[in-house]
Amino acid sequence: MYKLLVLILGFLLISSPAEVFAQKKVPILVYHSIAEFTGHGQKELYVPPENFEKQITYLRDHGFTLLTFEQWQEIDLVKKPIFLTFDDGYINNLNAFKVFQKLQTSQFKPRGTFFIITDFIGRANRLSEADLKSLSKSGLISIQSHTATHPDLTKTENLVSELRDSQKKVEKIIGEKVIAISYPYGNVNSTVVNETKKYYLFGLTTTPGPYIKQGIENEHYLLPRTYIKYSTSLDDFAKIVNMD
Repeated sequence: MYKLLVLILGFLLISSPAEVFAQKKVPILVYHSIAEFTGHGQKELYVPPENFEKQITYLRDHGFTLLTFEQWQEIDLVKKPIFLTFDDGYINNLNAFKVFQKLQTSQFKPRGTFFIITDFIGRANRLSEADLKSLSKSGLISIQSHTATHPDLTKTENLVSELRDSQKKVEKIIGEKVIAISYPYGNVNSTVVNETKKYYLFGLTTTPGPYIKQGIENEHYLLPRTYIKYSTSLDDFAKIVNMD
């Protein structure tokens, strides 16, 4: 009987491992502005700092480990990995950094990834080069690329420069390797993926849902993300990060 059980288990492991062991679901969240909405722009792309602090407190109190893409290999080493990403490089993202600093403890290190539109660096409502250097050195924020001018990469005639030049500019500012890119509008196709692979290790979409390792081709260049919005309640947030 024992030998029969071993044979059955071995068959299951070979034929359908996904059915035998449930794959870990890794939430990748996307934010834009961490600020009070004052009537400018799209309200749903704002998250008030008070709400954001409650969300990070929830992650801390429920045993999540916040990672950046330089730590991707740690997904399998921690119980509840999660990635927080911030698109466009708004200066109000400093509010997120302040929350991270406030809630950091010896046991909890909040981290996030800022995806920067490099041609917008230093504009009135955008992070400056000095901001990016300081954030990168803090150890709490990873600075990555959101292209040079924020075009739809599936339509632009400047695909190579949008990918390569933005990467090089960020690297020159922070003195670190840039390994991830957030596709503007989440738009991507096979041409974009193939070009992205020449420069980056990760490409992020806005397809909702958690990352689940499947071993398919290019899965690191089609990473899904779930929006956290102005209307996202703490209960909604809990359901999103726990994948209910």
